[in-house]
Amino acid sequence: MIKITLPDGSIREYEKNSTPIDVAKSISQGLARNVISASFNETTVETTTPLTTDGNLTLYTFDQPEGKKAFWHSSAHVLAQAVLDFYPNAKLTIGPAIDNGFYYDVDFGEETISEKDFPKIEKQFLERAREKAEFKMRSVTKDEALSYYKDQDNIYKVELIEGLEDGDITFCDHSNFTDLCRGGHIPNTGIIKAIKIMNVAGAYWRGDEKNNQLTRIYGISFPKQKMLTEYLDLLEEAKKRDHRKLGRELELFTFSQTVGQGLPLWLPKGAALRGRLEDFLKAAQKKAGYEMVMTPHIGQKELYVTSGHYAKYGEDSFQPITTPKDDEEFLLKPMNCPHHCEVYNFKPYSYKDLPKRFAEFGTVYRYEQSGELHGLTRVRGFTQDDAHIFCTPDQLDSEFKNVIDLVLYVFTSLGFENFTAQVSVRDPETPEKYIGNTDNWEKAEQAIINAAKDKGLNYVIEPGEAAFYGPKLDFMVKDALGRSWQLGTIQVDYNLPERFDLTYKGSDNQLHRPIMIHRAPFGSMERFIAILLEHTGGNFPLWLTPEQVIVLPISEKYEKYTEKVLHLLENSEIRALVDNRNEKTGRKIRDAEVSKIPFMIIVGEKEEQDGTVSVRKHGEGDIGTFTIEEFVVLIQKEIQKTLVAFNTNN
Repeated sequence: MIKITLPDGSIREYEKNSTPIDVAKSISQGLARNVISASFNETTVETTTPLTTDGNLTLYTFDQPEGKKAFWHSSAHVLAQAVLDFYPNAKLTIGPAIDNGFYYDVDFGEETISEKDFPKIEKQFLERAREKAEFKMRSVTKDEALSYYKDQDNIYKVELIEGLEDGDITFCDHSNFTDLCRGGHIPNTGIIKAIKIMNVAGAYWRGDEKNNQLTRIYGISFPKQKMLTEYLDLLEEAKKRDHRKLGRELELFTFSQTVGQGLPLWLPKGAALRGRLEDFLKAAQKKAGYEMVMTPHIGQKELYVTSGHYAKYGEDSFQPITTPKDDEEFLLKPMNCPHHCEVYNFKPYSYKDLPKRFAEFGTVYRYEQSGELHGLTRVRGFTQDDAHIFCTPDQLDSEFKNVIDLVLYVFTSLGFENFTAQVSVRDPETPEKYIGNTDNWEKAEQAIINAAKDKGLNYVIEPGEAAFYGPKLDFMVKDALGRSWQLGTIQVDYNLPERFDLTYKGSDNQLHRPIMIHRAPFGSMERFIAILLEHTGGNFPLWLTPEQVIVLPISEKYEKYTEKVLHLLENSEIRALVDNRNEKTGRKIRDAEVSKIPFMIIVGEKEEQDGTVSVRKHGEGDIGTFTIEEFVVLIQKEIQKTLVAFNTNN
């Protein structure tokens, strides 16, 4: 008998060679019907894998991320099988699960695939799925694996296999299809009831532009047709909220091929909105004791070599800038941290001077591949709401918690209420990815976990997601469409103070290293605004929106009263404009609705006589007649609902 420990801590005994599905059946038939994947001792296994030792078993359904991963990975196999049914000479490469669905990269040779081919492949996919073929793993020798794919003239699989160790190579079989695979599948193909090929795109083999270009086929699948229908409906809503579309319609930002890919141009309305976001955070930061600094857009290469950023970003950054002086090289800065270390180094500090909190809206540059650029969410030049806190060990806990308070204040003020916290720590299997010693990493990781616990955050621990110089607390926010975004990050860093020889004089009159906290509640201004646009659908909080009120005179006869209304609104610091076009009022109202202006004021004969305004609210219609003073109070109360002052004990 073997002892199996379940996630709730209960321990059950089973016959040796029992499988995860046997365990599920022993719990309930309902669970057994829904289990599609499992992990044993934190290693992904098949539901049919024999269990031979005591251990911890977790069973997954489609509702869990691990279950979706197995479902979509298995679907990639079926997609590849269906593709080969039509294109037998195609060369398969890799087909992983991704956040929403899966893809398979295929070399079609002289043949091509387009959207018109999707229906036939989807139909064949479902035919294959109805076979209810089991996914079966088997070990093969390296020679067997190489021979199999050399016979198929598949140079891609051969290259992958050549990089693997003999004895660690497995194939997955289902129906008449075989693929090189590490495992992690659903029990059989019949569980897949719905499939949609989303699109095709070009992709270089192994992401290298020097390699062959492949065709990447994106798809998504579900265990029920209803779930696919709901997903596609959600995508339609997402298209309406696409920040690139809304950015054009609301005249917030644009891109120019002449300026360069991935370099956004902020239009007047967008620049004003961005400025209000900056002012909002600056006001809170001032209360929290931050000091604003400014640093240049470039730095000597040696600065980033010292910090470790050159080793991390050097190959992916813009090439060094040379000067007339021999051996002098500058880089566009990829991060603000090294500059802030040098700000700290300006003069000596004692423990009585700490913490020092330096903040900057600093623009940084990274050379993203052109195929990875996407609106404002993936750009080559972006501005971070960066700050770095230099503190003593005794101050670390309170400073970290104060930053959490600031991040939560930002979220509350901008309508992001559904979020979880992620403690991102090292991957113990790849220590070469990180700088610094183990003791400091352990102290930093524990400090973050303690702060998250004390603040009552709903958090998870994610190995392998740390920055190269330190662990971090990331905030994963769900938007109005249920999509998860990483917004806001706080990092504890013992390493850069070491690399830049930062010190302070302690109460013992000896020099000590400060601890560095990196934080950015917005992350980057570009990406944050993109996510905010899609979350709100362009209906920003009233305090933030580019125009709060538009005045619509019925005719030019009421121009003087219109000017009076506009003047009174502006005196009350309400952002307003006038639509004095020679158009019917109905047309002006429709245009204001499209522009998502929160309030419309109608001005005509009756309003002029009574000294009032008729008010319409975006998305709601007529809300009544008000004096101008009453309307100003209405606006102020609406703003106060979301924008409250930041409270701090600092």
